[in-house]
Amino acid sequence: MNIKLLKECVASNSIEWRKHVFERMLERDISRNDVKEVLLNGELINNYPKDKPFPSALFFKLVNSRPLHVVAAIDSNKGKVFIITVYEPSLEIFKKDFKTRRKS
Repeated sequence: MNIKLLKECVASNSIEWRKHVFERMLERDISRNDVKEVLLNGELINNYPKDKPFPSALFFKLVNSRPLHVVAAIDSNKGKVFIITVYEPSLEIFKKDFKTRRKS
C-alpha cells in the first residue's frame, strides 16, 4: 500500500464513506475525525496487498485514549481511499498492545 498517497487522499478528503461504515461508526460512537486521525497518524499493523478490488491495510491508533482500528483500501489510479471498517479492538482477540492477535 502506498501510505504517502493514502495520507494525501485523507488530508484532501478524497475518501469514500459507505452507508454501512457510517452505520457501524454511529453504533460504535466513532467520528469521521477519529477515522482520519487513525489514518493520518496511526500505525500500519497489517497489510493486505492482494485484497480485491484494491489493496487494503489495517491501521491502529489510540484516539483520546481509545484504541481504534481502521481497515482502508486505496484506488491508486483514482486517488481515492475507501473505508472498509472501523472498530475498537477487543482484548479477547488482541493482546494489550491492540496490535498483536492472540493465538487461537
